[in-house]
Amino acid sequence: MCRTMLVIALVLGLAAPVMAQEWIEYQNIQDGFKINFPGQPKIMDTTWVTGQGYVLPARIYSGEMASSRYSMTVVDYNVIERLGMERSEKCPVGAETCQGQPAGQLRSVIGPGYATQEIRDALLNATYKLLQRDAKLTALLWNFEDLVEGYELHLVNNKDQSRTMAFVAMHENKLYVMEGTVPKGYPEPGLFYQSLGWVDKNGNGIRYQQVYVNEFHGLRIIPVPPRAGQNPAPQPPPAAAR
Repeated sequence: MCRTMLVIALVLGLAAPVMAQEWIEYQNIQDGFKINFPGQPKIMDTTWVTGQGYVLPARIYSGEMASSRYSMTVVDYNVIERLGMERSEKCPVGAETCQGQPAGQLRSVIGPGYATQEIRDALLNATYKLLQRDAKLTALLWNFEDLVEGYELHLVNNKDQSRTMAFVAMHENKLYVMEGTVPKGYPEPGLFYQSLGWVDKNGNGIRYQQVYVNEFHGLRIIPVPPRAGQNPAPQPPPAAAR
C-alpha cells in the first residue's frame, strides 16, 4: 500500500511541472496584444534604444517550455514626440540636422528631433537588431497578423543550431518584437507565431478589414481601417481605372 502511494506521489510530482506549462491565451490590455504563452509570462521592464539614440520604455514578456523560449518585447514610441521636442529645443538655432522638423510642412514626415521619422524607421531598426545576432538568416518576408503589417524572420543560431522565428510589427505607435526559439531539429514555433492578435483598451479583439500600416494609420495620415463587422470604408477605384 505504501509503495503504491509512493508511486502515485512520484507520478503526480512529475506531472505537476507539465501541467503548469499548459498553453494559455495571454492578453495584455495595457500593451494592446494577445498571444499564446506556456503559462503566465514573466514581465520585465526595460528600455529600447532607437536608431537616433532615443531611450524608450519597453517591456519583455517571456516564457519557457522544456528547451524552447518564447518572448514578446513591446516598445512604446508614443513618448518619442515629447522627447523629440525636448531634443529639438536644445539644438542651436538653424541646426536642422539636430532640430528635425518641429513645425512646418514636413513635421508629419520628419518631426521634432526626427521623432516622427523614428516611428517610421521602427520596423527596420528592430529587424536590423535581429540581423546583428550570431545567426544565419534563412527567410525574411513581409507578412501580417490580424492584418497588421510586419516583417517575418527565420534564423538559425550559429552557437547551437536552435531555430528562431520572429515577427516585428507596429500598431498604434507601439513596436512589437515576437520571438520563438526551439532546439535544433524541432519544428518552428508556428502556432506561437500565428496566435498573435490585438486588443483595444476595453479588451476587445481587433481585426481590420484592410492592412493596417502604422506609418500611415498610427500617425493618422489616413484613417484607421474599419474593423471586422463594421461598415467598410469607401475604396478608391483601381489605378488602371483612374
